[in-house]
Amino acid sequence: MLLIGTALWFAGVVLFGWNDLADGTVGIQFFTCIAGTALGVIGYGVFRWQRNAARRGSRGSWQGLSGLDT
Repeated sequence: MLLIGTALWFAGVVLFGWNDLADGTVGIQFFTCIAGTALGVIGYGVFRWQRNAARRGSRGSWQGLSGLDT
């Protein structure tokens, strides 16, 4: 779900970037989509970091993540 949301934010960057390039102005929608894409990438990085820590058995990691108990 996180990757789908990030991909949609990136699609907004492309869409609004294309429109802003044609108009010669940059709107708030473009910067909002950049922020959403950046936060999605950061969130995915944190998710991967925590998942790897849980697999290693690190003490401070999230516990009970689905699919990691096997």
